[in-house]
Amino acid sequence: MPSQAQTVLPRWRGFNLLEMFTTRSTGDWQEDDFRWIAEWGFDFVRLPMCYTLWTAPDDPFTLLEEGLAKIDRAVRLGERYGLHVCLNFHRAPGYSVNRERQEPFNLWTDQAALDAFCLHWQTLAKRYRGIPSSRLSFNLVNEPGALGQGGLTRERHERVMRMAVAAIRAIDPERLIILDGLAYGRLPCPELADLEGVAQSCRAYDPMGLTHYKANWVSTVDNTIVPTWPGALHNGQPWGHTELEALYAPWIALAKQGVGVHCGEGGAYQYTPHDVVLRWLEEVLQILKAANIGWALWNFRGPFGVLDSGRADVAYEDWHGHALDRALLNLLMRY
Repeated sequence: MPSQAQTVLPRWRGFNLLEMFTTRSTGDWQEDDFRWIAEWGFDFVRLPMCYTLWTAPDDPFTLLEEGLAKIDRAVRLGERYGLHVCLNFHRAPGYSVNRERQEPFNLWTDQAALDAFCLHWQTLAKRYRGIPSSRLSFNLVNEPGALGQGGLTRERHERVMRMAVAAIRAIDPERLIILDGLAYGRLPCPELADLEGVAQSCRAYDPMGLTHYKANWVSTVDNTIVPTWPGALHNGQPWGHTELEALYAPWIALAKQGVGVHCGEGGAYQYTPHDVVLRWLEEVLQILKAANIGWALWNFRGPFGVLDSGRADVAYEDWHGHALDRALLNLLMRY
């Protein structure tokens, strides 16, 4: 589909690395992760991060050098191994999809949250000004939720994103910025398509009955139904290739408007039968590749990943003391 292909961004392919993902994270990036990702032929890492790791306790306006230095190290490791580094706020001031902590304010409705959000991104813009966008991008906030949830509307989201983009642009006019879609990355934002140098990011987590089978943090999946492919359920309806095509059609339409599109996360949890994961994921990757859309698996090491995923139905290969899912890795390397 050359007339529909995404042409703004490179078709970056890689993984999410989680060393600064939650309030309890240490920020101890593993150099081997960067090395192996590059050695296996990938070129992209997304770093979902929690802003409390670089702020004073209960003071989102006081940023601490010790925490920011950990981000610096990840940026340097990306440079060392030739990987594009995408910095993401998985927990931004006033919003996170992760319910481990109650935010003191609301990014969509409170000016103080927006002020803190812009301050944090301006701080990183100053810190990394001069690093080309071919090497570094800013993915402003992970997975804004469902419309109507927590005061979120398209209009409020648009206002927050435009304010943050302008704040970054005042310091670094050239920085590539990526905005996640609404409804947890499912819905593109055509109302933001006019922003120069701003791409958007989709997800590869549907059907949820396949990707989040037995995931204890998800309440909408019937864990009594072992997923198959095709045929896994999403909101009670069986899915196959037609539904996958329909999921990505609005994103391909956005790309046709000249907006860069990338798939910032996707994958399936450790309890989904491995053969089902591979069949489903190959169809997703075929659709994305045909549209020239890159992707980042969630995650690298862990229950969705190629290393140490803890699946019961995989013949793992020893990889420097880690359990390597060679079949999943080979699939990713083909796309």
